[in-house]
Amino acid sequence: MTPYDYAVLAFYFAYLLVISWVFRRFIHNVSDYFRSGGQVIWWMAGGSAFIVSFSAWTFTGAASRAYGDGWPILAIYLANAAAFVSSAFYFAPRFRQLRVITSMQAVRARFGPGNEQFFMWLTLPLRTMYAGIWLYGLAVFFSAAFGMGVSATLLLAGGTVTAIALLGGSWAVVASDFIQVLVLMPVTLVATVLAIGRLGGVGSFVHQLSSTRLDFGRLFGGGDFLLFWCLAMLAKQFFSANSLTEAPRYFCVKDSRHARKAALLAAGLMLLGVVIWFVPPMAASVTNPNLAQAYPGLRHPGEGSFFAIATSTFPVGMLGLLVSGVFAATMSAMDAGLNSNAGIFVKNFYQPAVRPQATERELLLAGKAATVGFGLIIMALAWIYSRYEQFSLFQLMLDFGVLVALPQTLPLVLGIFIRRTPAWSGWSTVLVGFATGLLTRHFLTVEWALRAFPDQGALDSWGRGNWEQAIAVAMNIAVGTAWFCGSRYFYRRESPAYQAAIEAFGRQIEQPVDEGDAGLALDDRQSRLIGWLCLPYGGVICLLSLIPNPPGGRLAFLFCGAVLLAIGAALILNSRTRAEAPSHA
Repeated sequence: MTPYDYAVLAFYFAYLLVISWVFRRFIHNVSDYFRSGGQVIWWMAGGSAFIVSFSAWTFTGAASRAYGDGWPILAIYLANAAAFVSSAFYFAPRFRQLRVITSMQAVRARFGPGNEQFFMWLTLPLRTMYAGIWLYGLAVFFSAAFGMGVSATLLLAGGTVTAIALLGGSWAVVASDFIQVLVLMPVTLVATVLAIGRLGGVGSFVHQLSSTRLDFGRLFGGGDFLLFWCLAMLAKQFFSANSLTEAPRYFCVKDSRHARKAALLAAGLMLLGVVIWFVPPMAASVTNPNLAQAYPGLRHPGEGSFFAIATSTFPVGMLGLLVSGVFAATMSAMDAGLNSNAGIFVKNFYQPAVRPQATERELLLAGKAATVGFGLIIMALAWIYSRYEQFSLFQLMLDFGVLVALPQTLPLVLGIFIRRTPAWSGWSTVLVGFATGLLTRHFLTVEWALRAFPDQGALDSWGRGNWEQAIAVAMNIAVGTAWFCGSRYFYRRESPAYQAAIEAFGRQIEQPVDEGDAGLALDDRQSRLIGWLCLPYGGVICLLSLIPNPPGGRLAFLFCGAVLLAIGAALILNSRTRAEAPSHA
């Protein structure tokens, strides 16, 4: 990276802190701090829901599979888009209609206080470990690829995330997420255009990769369980995106209608991402066939494929914008999780178990203290991981995703539309899922699959991974769903109080939240602030076109800056138009 790139990166981190400082004025109580008071406009919430649904792994680990194996990795992201569509038409409005601050309050309303504590003490450690892994992976990659120190990266990224969540709470998290989308998407679009240009255009790109990375015939005749894996990923992402643990991304929106629009926006952005995120690494398989020489410090050189082609095609200074975008992908997932974890700790443990009589001010201070505490724990975990690089931590977390995270989400999705089940249906389904995953891993091995499906032939590492992941997902969903649905026969044995609570939950979740024209002043304030925050960022990016570069490179900077300037100006104009409408009327 050049001095220009480091300057861009420094500006990016300083800018994030400015956003959190600006939005601190929106916080007056615990609801504001943890869910933005339920007043966020749909386009901010949609941008945030989109960017927190992936991390830097998209541009490293996922890019590595696109580099080596081609299009199959797109199945995960297409499944993400489909999950957002299902959210828009069913789950997102109902999540907003829960009218709660934290996801564990929703679990309590659906399954009772025992499940609230069970899922809380399962969710908090798991999310914290995931955040530590994301931060560690980010630090290790940038250390190996760009020579940035692991400890320095941990402190810089982890400290910035903690500061954003501490100063501005949910408001700052959502606002920074939206602006980071406006930076990440144009820069990755430029990367895609330049990568295709390096291969001679769209026709040449398709011609050179049609028999390898773009061979869609493998879906039905590849002999590597690819179709099975794609269907499993579609099901897994549906449950992951629509669980009550992911519901907080819609708690912050104004009403049911805004929740639906936010989910549709996230789906559209994810579909665009599918197109522009994986063309560069696939193109790099042609332009950079030997990445081990370019990135000798990476254990998996393919993880540098996106950056390899960007380095060879980007104008001077734009790599800093791309690195900022990759930081954003991980930091957005971390700060949303950090804010959510702090909210769960305060509202579902500290207030009910430690300080039932706590005032709003005390709860707000406790939330900020919890934010700092979880931030320090995440950074400490990432540092500990960096001391023990010989352990396969990423494989460990991949196993957690199938053996722990998926069983956890099953009852928290099924319980939304299958409501008349006993209280024990929640935690028992999770335990059944744990057992199913362990038994599947022990008995339904790859060797068993090759005996059962001899037409598959010999499997490479990708094929073996396809089977192991797909069969674990399929068995978890099948057995867990059967168990949960079977528990309905015991519902009549529950106490009248529990049954009355379930009926109240059903009425609440089906009752729309419709703010109408209420809160328009706050809507205008959000639009105005985000608009004015976009303008200086866009202006700085446009000024980068003055860096000595070929004309195409200068145009790339102008394009990225113009996107921010245009959206910023539109938001300001929109807020002024609505403000003037009453006087004209």
